[in-house]
Amino acid sequence: MRVETKLFFYLFAFFAPITLVYGYWSDWSEPIGVVALALTAGLFLLSGFYFWMTGRKLPLRPEDNASGEIAEAEGNYGYFVASSWTPLWLAGAGAIMFAGLAIGWWLFIVGAFVGVVAVVLWVFESFSGEYSI
Repeated sequence: MRVETKLFFYLFAFFAPITLVYGYWSDWSEPIGVVALALTAGLFLLSGFYFWMTGRKLPLRPEDNASGEIAEAEGNYGYFVASSWTPLWLAGAGAIMFAGLAIGWWLFIVGAFVGVVAVVLWVFESFSGEYSI
């Protein structure tokens, strides 16, 4: 997890001084931006610390080995349904719900019902039909 740790620590090292620069240029009169940037820096620090602590406890992954071969990373990555139309229905339900925020709550509720049906179908599609496990 070295790459992830470095990435988050570098982002913290970027956002911490940017917070101070932003606060100085705005004469500390705009607190929302300063707080947002400080919280962003804190989030990257917290995530980087988590990856650092977790990476110390786990063995090296093939991605962390500079002389690693591609064959070392092969294996089972999980079960994925070969072909599914359900994410399309779920995306349509999300679009209906977002349109409902602008048009009216009645359309949002219709989209929510379509979304619930799509989520249930997506969860249970691996248990029946052509691609059942």
